[in-house]
Amino acid sequence: MNYRLKKISGDASFREFYRLKKGNKTSIIVQANKEKFKNLITYVIINKILRENKINAPKLISNHYQNNMIEISDLGEKSFYDVIIKKKNKLNYYKDLIKIILKLQKIKIKKKYNFKKYNIKLQKYSLSNLHKESDLFFDWYLKFNFKRLKISKTKRVLKKELNKIFKKLYFKNNTFVHRDFHASNIMINKKVFGLVDSQDAIIGNPLYDVVSLIDDVRIKLPINLQNKLLKFYHLKSKLKNEKFLNLKNDYDILSVQRNLKILGIFVRLSKRDNKSTYLKYLPHTWNLINRRLKNPIFKNFQLLLNKHIKIKKLKN
Repeated sequence: MNYRLKKISGDASFREFYRLKKGNKTSIIVQANKEKFKNLITYVIINKILRENKINAPKLISNHYQNNMIEISDLGEKSFYDVIIKKKNKLNYYKDLIKIILKLQKIKIKKKYNFKKYNIKLQKYSLSNLHKESDLFFDWYLKFNFKRLKISKTKRVLKKELNKIFKKLYFKNNTFVHRDFHASNIMINKKVFGLVDSQDAIIGNPLYDVVSLIDDVRIKLPINLQNKLLKFYHLKSKLKNEKFLNLKNDYDILSVQRNLKILGIFVRLSKRDNKSTYLKYLPHTWNLINRRLKNPIFKNFQLLLNKHIKIKKLKN
């Protein structure tokens, strides 16, 4: 039998991916030399959880953890991004993905999950988690884009206000969250959706994955479509009896938090990992942040942004 191994485009993690062709069949080799446990064992366990809950995810074929790699099933070469970017009417396609989020949110959380001799416990999205992620904005984005800025003072002032905002989150952290649920992490093979890049799953706010999907920095969705999708989620979810305002506030808070994190991560990918292609997403990331800052919850935070780093200049 002929074997062919071809490197394929990776993601923002420390993993490398290869498509292994064995005759007419293909599989994916995942290699991780850094953060090996998270990127291999945790990935295997989370994928197992997803499949047990009837969500399509890669299946482990062979485990070579000691050699920094695993072999998993191939969910295809086409992502949702590849498909949706060419579609004019996107609403129904996105509704299908909202339905996957609803399935994720029905997963019953266990105290721990195991795979052979290994086990993991899903972490809860705490206040410190939110700050640790949004700190990337100060520590990477501001540090490398505003050299004359007094980063420590700016960080202290803005972080204090962010803390007040994060404490206004209404919904509890009691839901299975994929944590990176965007168009490039959903594969399509023969009209079947499959979910990848799931190793960062956590127990968190039910709006988090909804934010990841609708406020995806890679795709410029019009505001009216974003609003329709959020209302569709509200109507179909376990939160349908909750006030829409509570959903919208949590959505806006988590969107700003996530996109501040993304600004920092994309600059870090460029400066530390030499992956400068992510910088092209920065302008739209700011557009999304500014869109959510219109919520009155952010009135004081926006004033502080304007005062300390002149946010209007950051949009370009």
